[in-house]
Amino acid sequence: MMIEVKVPSPGESISQVLLSKWLVADGDMVEKDAEIAEIDSDKATLSIYAAEDGKIKIHAAEGDTVNVGAVVCTIDSSVVAESKASEPKIETKEVVKTEIKAVQQPKAEVKTAKSSDVNIHISPLARKVMEENQISEQQLIEKYNSIRISRKELANLTSQPVATTKASFSRESEHKKMTPLRQKLAERLVAVKNQTAMLTTFNEVNMSALLNLKKQYGEKFKEKYGVGIGFMSFFTKAVTEALSLYPNVNSMINGDELITPSYADISIAVSAPKGLVVPVIRNAESLSIAEIELKIKELATKARDNKITLEEMTGGTFTITNGGVFGSMMSTPILNPPQSAILGMHNIIERPVAINGEVKIQPMMYIALSYDHRVIDGRESVGFLVKVKEMIENPAKMLFNGKDPVMQLLGI
Repeated sequence: MMIEVKVPSPGESISQVLLSKWLVADGDMVEKDAEIAEIDSDKATLSIYAAEDGKIKIHAAEGDTVNVGAVVCTIDSSVVAESKASEPKIETKEVVKTEIKAVQQPKAEVKTAKSSDVNIHISPLARKVMEENQISEQQLIEKYNSIRISRKELANLTSQPVATTKASFSRESEHKKMTPLRQKLAERLVAVKNQTAMLTTFNEVNMSALLNLKKQYGEKFKEKYGVGIGFMSFFTKAVTEALSLYPNVNSMINGDELITPSYADISIAVSAPKGLVVPVIRNAESLSIAEIELKIKELATKARDNKITLEEMTGGTFTITNGGVFGSMMSTPILNPPQSAILGMHNIIERPVAINGEVKIQPMMYIALSYDHRVIDGRESVGFLVKVKEMIENPAKMLFNGKDPVMQLLGI
């Protein structure tokens, strides 16, 4: 039976996609639900899966722009039944032993190779069979040394690209078409610069408290939850608390209206193979540090494996990006529209800091808040960033709505 495989819809209003990569070759045997191709749209990268077991026939080439719903390949499921019927019977151990006897008496003209001179890779299952039948590595080497190399094998080898030594300089350049996702990202970034009154304010955070917390509780936390303590979860929690105190930072413009959600859907910027993606942690204000950490791990893994869905990247009221993982010391992050603010984390660097009149070496991080000045004024932006700084330097404040625990206890 011939089965058609069609291009799935990446989302509403998308009619065409780019067929970016085939994961199988024309004529390959594929299994049901196996990934066979990747497609790019201006919103996400998605995979195409095999509908049934069978032999694949490809109808569209890599780099083609194809319509949603178009047939890109067909699968002949009848080939599976034919191939199973023609499969040879598995040889018994007795046959294996007979072959091994022949191996033990190689021809005189064959040059014997020592096992130490050959890099031979044997799977655990194959090694078990060797032990059961008392076959040594030397016998295998002698067996395969007696095999005659034909012109066909040499042709297969010579068809492979040969490594050549390049000159010490080059004037070559690569021309590669931008993916729809990259094109859309470029358009959005330019639009942000042209259509918003973007401004950035900076502060610095002493990371000693968080580093000590990780050192003291890291192993117990990982033992209980199966994931380590990361800085992103604490910054996410600190941001949700600060947003409750400065709700305008969580707002966005829609026409002539200002929308201020009562919830905090935090977008986390993640570097993926196809570029930067921003999955969303829904209602982050209601989650614990452990729940946030587990959600970040889940979304980041999906993004790096190109498994992230369009729904998981849709929405978001505030974004956090961490350039520090790449070594960035300071930057001005660009807004993620239609959001009005984004927090940038950076590298932790030990440097001298004045504390109570004394100079001490402390682990410091610069943080940056880029915001749309049409929605957020300077007082709110600075107050928000200072509140995030206070909670990171004193994590206990996250349990008391960003306020000092002692003052809460005393009711002042």
